[in-house]
Amino acid sequence: MPSQKILESKQEIVRNLAEKIRGSAAGVLVKYEGITVEDDTKLRAALRAAGVEYCVMKNSLTGRACEEVGYGDLKQYLVGMTAIALSEKDPVAPAKIIKEYADKIETFEIKAGFVDGGLLDAAGVGTLASIPSKETLIAKMLGSMMAPLYSFARVLQAKIDKDGGAPAEAPAEA
Repeated sequence: MPSQKILESKQEIVRNLAEKIRGSAAGVLVKYEGITVEDDTKLRAALRAAGVEYCVMKNSLTGRACEEVGYGDLKQYLVGMTAIALSEKDPVAPAKIIKEYADKIETFEIKAGFVDGGLLDAAGVGTLASIPSKETLIAKMLGSMMAPLYSFARVLQAKIDKDGGAPAEAPAEA
């Protein structure tokens, strides 16, 4: 039986992980196996640059933390070597980066995840990863909003060019 000091230490780890999960917009569980040190270093650097926290922790501790925040169904995926990637702000970043590496490395695979309180299986995480970045979506939206204005400006310019560039005469007042 573990000593009281060890139990308290593990309880603190579970509390801290539960708080991180609770404060995250999204998270991804990944089978952390067969990745080289070089690839792992690149993966961690990419995740860090995107503001994603990534850690390898005992499945039992991760499972307890998931239960504490209401994600108990994720426990079924906590088999073998498992890592978790958490993002506080960007719900797409962990899925996108992890999927990129899962596509490159055969033994490195997505197990499951969560986003905005909902659980995702591996296919759901893959779908989440395919969503364009926030900046891309904003650019597309602005482009859609500006397109009618550009069309109107071209029509006006065509009318001016057709009329020989002369300004239109003001109608005579009656």
